[in-house]
Amino acid sequence: MSDTSSLREGAPTAPASPRGRLREFWTYFSENRGAVFGLWALAALVLVAVFAPLIAPHDPGHQFRDALLAPPAWVDGGRAEFLLGTDAIGRDILSRLIVGSRFSLFAGFVVVVLALVLGVTTGLVAGFFGGRVDTLIMRVMDIILAFPSLVLALVLVAILGPGLTNAMIAVALVLQPHFARLTRAAVIAEKGRDYVTAARLAGAGRGRLMFVTILPNCLGPLIVQATLSFSNAILDAAALGFLGMGAQPPTPEWGTMLAEAREFILRAWWVVTFPGLAILVTVIAINLLGDGLRDALDPKLKRS
Repeated sequence: MSDTSSLREGAPTAPASPRGRLREFWTYFSENRGAVFGLWALAALVLVAVFAPLIAPHDPGHQFRDALLAPPAWVDGGRAEFLLGTDAIGRDILSRLIVGSRFSLFAGFVVVVLALVLGVTTGLVAGFFGGRVDTLIMRVMDIILAFPSLVLALVLVAILGPGLTNAMIAVALVLQPHFARLTRAAVIAEKGRDYVTAARLAGAGRGRLMFVTILPNCLGPLIVQATLSFSNAILDAAALGFLGMGAQPPTPEWGTMLAEAREFILRAWWVVTFPGLAILVTVIAINLLGDGLRDALDPKLKRS
């Protein structure tokens, strides 16, 4: 009995099932209350964006000529039908914020996907092949990172032309070096491991080694970086919209709403405050979520 029990104690433990890994992930993630708040806040924002036409009380482009710069409903002179007030040409701010969440979240999502695809591909190639290929790719990434991100995005949009689509492309190009450097470091750490050597001896080609064998083991830090880059993408897209290089009026994008309200800051505080709060809450929620993902996915940060 003692020999049998000792063998059982010394036997390697079976790998956890996907359900077990998911339960472990949620255990670590839920310990961070800020991350849980960020998750629910972001989920609520996504639902608002998906059902925006049903939730918005008014058409975001409709102009109520009898309610120009009407204050919020709880302020003297406010009207109940315009909960957050109206802008300079009588458009309902709440409706524009709700519909604008579609543009801001969509811009952040597209930017992250483009940056992730470009960065992961270049990082994989640089880390796997090394040598001159690695040097060339990383020097290009260093040149991009040497410029302030918003300034470089402005230059790219000036070349491509103003508009939300070109703004998304410009911000994606600015953010992708972060994914490239992170992927390259992870690939260099992984490509010398035994499982990669075994796959190479089994006849796996370069493409399979990079995208099937190595890449899945590099996803943890990439997921965290993608989440944090989501908030940066929303901020940069809003900044470009504020500067007139992103979404163009009358698109109810949050940065464009801020740009249209600049001249009314002193006499109509609500036209600036609520779009700014929408950006603030969204970015804070995404950053809190990213912190929680980092804590849950990084083994070094897990409590034993």
